[in-house]
Amino acid sequence: MRMISGRLPARAYIRDLAAAGRYSFTSAEARTALGVSADAVRLALHRLIRDGDLASPARGFYVIVPPEYRTLGCLPADQFIPALMQRSGTLYYAGLLTAAQYHGAAHHRPQEFQIMLAKSRRPIHCGQVRVAFYVRKRLDEIPLQSFNTPRGPIQVSTPEATAFDLVGYQQQIGGLDQVVTILSELAEQLDPHKLVASALTAPVTWAQRLGHLLDQVGAAEKTVALKSFVKKEARQTVALLPGMRSPQARRDGDWKLIVNADVEAET
Repeated sequence: MRMISGRLPARAYIRDLAAAGRYSFTSAEARTALGVSADAVRLALHRLIRDGDLASPARGFYVIVPPEYRTLGCLPADQFIPALMQRSGTLYYAGLLTAAQYHGAAHHRPQEFQIMLAKSRRPIHCGQVRVAFYVRKRLDEIPLQSFNTPRGPIQVSTPEATAFDLVGYQQQIGGLDQVVTILSELAEQLDPHKLVASALTAPVTWAQRLGHLLDQVGAAEKTVALKSFVKKEARQTVALLPGMRSPQARRDGDWKLIVNADVEAET
């Protein structure tokens, strides 16, 4: 690394990090490497942010922005979220519409990168990158799989776990029509027995709603084991769309469900 007057220039520091395949660092790491005060490193990094060489998606955490992402103003979320979560020791996974996209089932590209955490966290705005965080109970039990990114692996919910989350967070992702649209594309990847395993990590009401919706998209062959689970575990009949009354609603006895909403996949 090049030194000037015994100190490493900030621009040389980030160039050397990138050359070594590292695209994120903390202010504390930069201060140690540069050998300057906290105020001086803050000023040096601010200049690099102003020039578009760096971005700071979280306090004290910086990412190097290569030329191909200058217009984005940040690294893509999947290229820095794993490092950010690792540095804070936070369990996470990419879920909901983001997970659906990884599994090839996103009808539209999500406008935000969706991450599931055990505790609430403020959203991230970094250039044009938006990261939204959602709280998921029993996070450490959710089945995950790893996907590679240019900066390393990221943890993503399995197709089965994704299906459950989509039903459980339907209001946050655009409603039941959105859920059905994605399920119609995701159903092919679902394993019937893994669906039951994922059901153990979620409220049984999610299983009731998911089973019905999978039947509606022509995936009844995937729900046989889940139906047995619901018949054993469900204690009450619930509404497909929570909080909405419909005197004319029909009942789906297989899933102990009041079908109080008409759903239709988007085209």
